[in-house]
Amino acid sequence: MDASAAAERVKARARAAGFDLAGVARLQPAATHPAYLRWLARGDHGPMEWIERHADLRADPRSLLPGARSALVVALRYAPLGGAGEPPDGPLWPRVARYARGVDYHDLMRSRLREVADFVALTWPGTRSRVCVDTAPLLERELAVRAGLGAIGKNTNLLHPEAGSWLLLGELLLTLDLPADAPIADLCGDCCRCLDACPTDALPEPWRLDASRCISYWTIEHRGPVPDEMATALTSWVFGCDRCQEVCPWNGRPGAADHPELSVPEHRRRLDLVDLLTQTEEEYRERFRGSAMKRARHEGLRRNAAHALAGERDPRSREALGRAAESDPSPVVRDAARRAAARRESGV
Repeated sequence: MDASAAAERVKARARAAGFDLAGVARLQPAATHPAYLRWLARGDHGPMEWIERHADLRADPRSLLPGARSALVVALRYAPLGGAGEPPDGPLWPRVARYARGVDYHDLMRSRLREVADFVALTWPGTRSRVCVDTAPLLERELAVRAGLGAIGKNTNLLHPEAGSWLLLGELLLTLDLPADAPIADLCGDCCRCLDACPTDALPEPWRLDASRCISYWTIEHRGPVPDEMATALTSWVFGCDRCQEVCPWNGRPGAADHPELSVPEHRRRLDLVDLLTQTEEEYRERFRGSAMKRARHEGLRRNAAHALAGERDPRSREALGRAAESDPSPVVRDAARRAAARRESGV
């Protein structure tokens, strides 16, 4: 079997495993590594020191698997606008980034990539592989571009002409030598809707993200109190933010993705901000078992819910904030509730 036919078989197996997009990139030193180092030097990653770790390994993906020659890059399309399983919208509804509404995508994608890895091992004995989903020291968006899965948008997300940017990425590094797919040209043109729509100016210029100003950082990664400027900007977001994707013209069409695992499960569809603020540790563990939302932790979700309630007029919000400000066991949540109650009363 020649290399081109082998690549097509591997990509077909990836699609059979449930991935929406699949492409191949040849492994070589990362062209975007110098830009990544400049991004770190500017401090655009904020206090997230873990992003700095293993910066040297990111210079060349071959360092992650000795003898690696190519990478299968896959994408799973998640929760497109207007898709099935859309949660209710209305008073007290917490906003959650679409990728985190269902099961933890890391586990889902790893499982499917392992299926592909098993197929490769059986079909080409002696081939070694490594599954990577988000946490490996890999500049994966560059690999996705070189595998023909899209172009980088001005909001720094991968953008595909049909699937938009509602994409989750994963990689299977291979010692198998496969030919690369053709890249896709720039899709943004003169459009800057994402930059204009960002409520915290986390996109100060095209293709640059200042993560220290991103709502996703403050609601997911940050521990402790949220500064007033950012707390006000959170509005009803309690985990992540999709604003720069919601306004993208390439995301304007309802999608056809069919991954029920990534939709909001029934037991969380009716949870509102008051439920999140007042939940016990046991309720939190039960509700968010197997969910990426556990990354924010019990305290973080309650803190975020308190800030979100500042903009709600429902009488329950006032009562819940008052109780939390007085008696929540966490000083971080008590602080958030007191400040949110003050903003609610002042109308700020």
